[in-house]
Amino acid sequence: MKRIKIIALIILTSCLTSCLNDDDIGINFSYELVPIEEVDIPDQFTRGETYEITVFYFRPSDCHSFSGFDYDRLSNERTVSVVNVVVNDRECEDLAQTDLIDASFNFLVGSEESYVFRFWQGRNDQGENQFLIREVPVVD
Repeated sequence: MKRIKIIALIILTSCLTSCLNDDDIGINFSYELVPIEEVDIPDQFTRGETYEITVFYFRPSDCHSFSGFDYDRLSNERTVSVVNVVVNDRECEDLAQTDLIDASFNFLVGSEESYVFRFWQGRNDQGENQFLIREVPVVD
C-alpha cells in the first residue's frame, strides 16, 4: 500500500510540473549598479551604536528601481554600491539626472578604531572603479 502511494505521488508530481511553462514568466529584468553622488554619514561613530547612513543617486530611467545595496567588508573597510533592478521589456524614459533619490542602511559600530567607507561612483574612462571615500573615527 505504501509503495502505491509513493508511485501515485511521483506520477502526480510529474504531471503537475510538466504542465508548468516557466520559460517565459513575462518579465525581463536585470540588475545594475548606479553611481552614488552624495553621502550623509556622521563625522564620528560611538562604539556599539547604530547609525543610519544615507546615500543619494540619480535614477537613470523610469525603468530603474531601487533593489538594495551591494555591501562588502574587509577589515575596517566597507565598500557600498547602490543596486537597481531594471525592467527591460518596455521603452524607458531617460530621467536625465533630474532628482536625487535617497536610500539608507543601518550600520552597527564594532570594535574598529575607524571605518573607511568606499561609496561606488562608477567607472572612469579607463574602466577603473571610482569611489567617494570617507573615513570615520570611532570614539568610546
